[in-house]
Amino acid sequence: MATTYLYKTPSSTGSNTISTFSGWIKKTANGAYQGIFTSVYEAGEYFQINFESGNDSLEVRAKVSSSYVLRKITTRRFRDNAAFYHIVVAIDTTDATAEDRCKIYVNGVRETSFSTNTNPSQNQDLKMNTAGSYQQRIGRSESSSYFGGLMAHVHWVDGTAYQASTFGETDSTSGIWKPKTNPTVTYGTNGFFLKFENSGNLDLDSSGNNLSFTTSGTLTQNVDTPTNNFAIFNRLTRHGQNTNNNGDLLEDGNTVFDTPSGTNSMKGLVISTLGMESGKYYCEIKVKAGTRLGVGICNMNVFNTTSVPYDTTNQSMILYTPNDGNVKYDGDSTYASGVSATTDDILGFALDMDNNHWYIHKNGTYFNSGNPASGSTGTGSIIGNITNGTNYFNHGAMFFFASDFSTSGYARAEFNFGSGVFSTTAVSSAGTNASNIGIFEYDVPTGYSALSTKGLNE
Repeated sequence: MATTYLYKTPSSTGSNTISTFSGWIKKTANGAYQGIFTSVYEAGEYFQINFESGNDSLEVRAKVSSSYVLRKITTRRFRDNAAFYHIVVAIDTTDATAEDRCKIYVNGVRETSFSTNTNPSQNQDLKMNTAGSYQQRIGRSESSSYFGGLMAHVHWVDGTAYQASTFGETDSTSGIWKPKTNPTVTYGTNGFFLKFENSGNLDLDSSGNNLSFTTSGTLTQNVDTPTNNFAIFNRLTRHGQNTNNNGDLLEDGNTVFDTPSGTNSMKGLVISTLGMESGKYYCEIKVKAGTRLGVGICNMNVFNTTSVPYDTTNQSMILYTPNDGNVKYDGDSTYASGVSATTDDILGFALDMDNNHWYIHKNGTYFNSGNPASGSTGTGSIIGNITNGTNYFNHGAMFFFASDFSTSGYARAEFNFGSGVFSTTAVSSAGTNASNIGIFEYDVPTGYSALSTKGLNE
């Protein structure tokens, strides 16, 4: 969401003592104070759910007359950028048991360990659903701290405190906590349900109340959802040579790799959150700028190397450099593909883990007249031009990566792992995709899928 948020102003007053929030949250930034949901009554009086700065704990707090009447901060830290968290906060200040006046659930399990644990007094007015000129906000705090990441299936209930099992359930096959797409809920006066997925009207209230929201900023549709979690770049992994924080490298939901020209010593590397051990996968990269951009495939041995991208002993990385069209491997060995790429060219990566082959196209035309559907023949595969290329597949899962391999210039690339978006811009005309998993600019090769939880299970 970056600096985007939704807001509305209640036209009628509902319950200020009983409410429930439920939302699926994919957090793509750490270490920052981030507002998830806020109901602002007036200066110094609000109810809020947010992530804490520094320690990334989950916090529920309410102020009345500038003093905390409710404040619970989990000891648990939320730093997983690869998955969706299901967060439920059930408020009922009329409850006779103090500890039950604010219940917090994550992925169906109630949180019970808190570094700060201030419960509201019985029947405390928390200013949650009051009519007037003040806002209920999704994705922004009471000040100007925004949520960084994705949201789906956001519910706000006015007048009822529900448990997590109202909104989610355990999958009988996988044992994974998953959303109930149409839960049985009484939303009350100011309640709403924003699905945020597969809809041209992203701020549409599906609760039946038909409440109107205003969008501040740009709200981007994304097919990355709790039921099909797509790869992004992993903010928690970086190569040891990069001494900068990964926050300097990633933007737009951790799909954009960017090392500005003012950070010449960065030499950063980030890998996808999901790895591939078998199957066939496709992603796209829009080249934006920079003479030092490198993109490609790697295994986890890349973190045992002392320099990026030189890996003379580990066979960990195969790197394509769009600026000159070279493919680098085994230290500084080079295969000249003869195909360079410049600003706004789109590269397609087709990785066949079943036959140990990798194919690259530029704007729909594959290098070496490659045919990703050629199976074990590997027609036009990059691997066929690399000495002992198949050995790179003998070290466990492979990952897509982006890197900055030099100490001068800069690098920027926008990845589409299947969300249908480069940065915040949707693909111009989606290609065909037999798997129906993911949206891409160009046709997905036969037998290939997006790198997502459903794609891994194809």
